[in-house]
Amino acid sequence: MKSTKTNWPEVAVEDFTEVITGGTPSTTKSEYWKGGNIPWLNSGELNKRVILQADNFITQDGLKNSAAKMMPPDTVLVALTGATTGVSALLKTSACGNQSVTGILPSKRHHPHFLFHYIQSIRPRIVADSYGGAQKHISQAYVKKIKIPLPPVDEQARIANLLDEADELRKLRAQADRHTDTLIPALFHEMFGDSISNPKDWPRHKLPELCEGKEGIKAGPFGSSLKKDCYTSEGPRVYGQEQVIGGDFSIGDYHISEAKFSEMSAYVVKSGDLLISLVGTIGKVIVVPDGIERGIINPRLLRVRPRRDLLHPCYLAHVLTSPSVVQFLGGIATGITMGVLNGGMLKKLNIPLPPIALQKEFAQRVTEIRELEASQATSRTRLDALFQSMLHRAFNGEL
Repeated sequence: MKSTKTNWPEVAVEDFTEVITGGTPSTTKSEYWKGGNIPWLNSGELNKRVILQADNFITQDGLKNSAAKMMPPDTVLVALTGATTGVSALLKTSACGNQSVTGILPSKRHHPHFLFHYIQSIRPRIVADSYGGAQKHISQAYVKKIKIPLPPVDEQARIANLLDEADELRKLRAQADRHTDTLIPALFHEMFGDSISNPKDWPRHKLPELCEGKEGIKAGPFGSSLKKDCYTSEGPRVYGQEQVIGGDFSIGDYHISEAKFSEMSAYVVKSGDLLISLVGTIGKVIVVPDGIERGIINPRLLRVRPRRDLLHPCYLAHVLTSPSVVQFLGGIATGITMGVLNGGMLKKLNIPLPPIALQKEFAQRVTEIRELEASQATSRTRLDALFQSMLHRAFNGEL
């Protein structure tokens, strides 16, 4: 046992409470699972952070005939394996878990919320200590040896309450963000209805009719005309799926020479174009904003250039990413190991065409929602930074 600069003793978990790890009943025996009412957790459920109920259940026979062990409310759970290694959660009901879930049981020497927040604060260290090949992990023995600063329990409770309050602000921010995420799809449905069934009976047009001539729908150049040896360290950009899927034109670092750019002028990207991913993660769409660097599309993209007097890019982007159109595109995509779209397939789309004024109104409201999202993101970043600062201060005796 040693002391921190706070003079709080640092005590190994195994020296103040019991630690148990779960198990999995045989999945070949239905009597261990069917009709079960005993909550049984896998490590992925620890991402809930506070566990009020389980997603899976086992029977009494499953519990008796496996390594699973019941854990009481206020157990602090720690994930042992894979992507969830070191993730912690508070159990607020009685439950058991699988072999990737370790439980630190309640004791008279620690406040469960204090311990939960401490384990949460040291997760980077836990991950760094994990070991193994394809799937890194920690062990129950490792959890037992974690040293916890233990002030008096009433002081733990005071600190835990402060951290709980700060964490609750983050949860409320996250809930508001999730609500905002639904605003644009709901707005689109309210203003235009479903793009396939077209309940508002807007006139329909084939997509090529609404684009700028022969170059309005343009697939990227064949690979033979844009090989890797065409790329340079600087010059006009080559835009590909990484920007479209990531939704960010600043990422990626492929360039071509000015001479090659002039040669491939038919594939140039302009403000207001839509870029659509054609291979693998198909049907992702991004609208080209003002002010991007000059560039062309690569062979895995389709460029759509709408007639701005008929079709607003923002409206078209949300048509193409609406659930019914995504389902349609998935149904017509070719390929065995991965989906593939092409320009010919997109040309088959019949696009409902509301008045351009209504499309512009939708685009303006989308802009306002995006501004709200940006403001929320700033708020979320500040709250996260505040919470991390509080965690640091809390366990250095500064709260």
